[in-house]
Amino acid sequence: METTPAETSAPAPIRRNIALVAHDHLKKDMAEWARFNRGTLTRHNLIATGTTGKLLEKELGVPVTRMQSGPLGGDQQLGAMISEGKIDSLIFFWDPLAPMPHDPDVKALLRLAVVWNIPCACNRATADFMISSPLLENDYERKIPDYSGYLSRTLGKRPSAS
Repeated sequence: METTPAETSAPAPIRRNIALVAHDHLKKDMAEWARFNRGTLTRHNLIATGTTGKLLEKELGVPVTRMQSGPLGGDQQLGAMISEGKIDSLIFFWDPLAPMPHDPDVKALLRLAVVWNIPCACNRATADFMISSPLLENDYERKIPDYSGYLSRTLGKRPSAS
């Protein structure tokens, strides 16, 4: 029987680390959204995959920490940062209708956002709700799952049939 992990909480900094990703067909949409939300976004640390980061730097006129391009490992780099507690939220303009050779990386990134309980927007409407939330710029203690039980489990033993 699996159990739900225990939780701890950690206060999120008021200056959040926001990860931004946009698939090719949605980069224009991301640029428009970022321009509209420039005042809010520029009060935070922005981290993005390579091409999206370059676009946002140009659009917003502020530095953006850039990872590799998504297909070259940028999605995985952001996923690692999420698992290390270095990302506070993810805004990912994801194109589920476009075939992508790095689809497993995309799914892994989204999975890690859920595993580590960080806010995640996968479209413009949800991103609008997230960016306008008073929780973005006020104290907020995100519940962080405690996976110590999972990490200390006995390996190689099959669960018994009950």
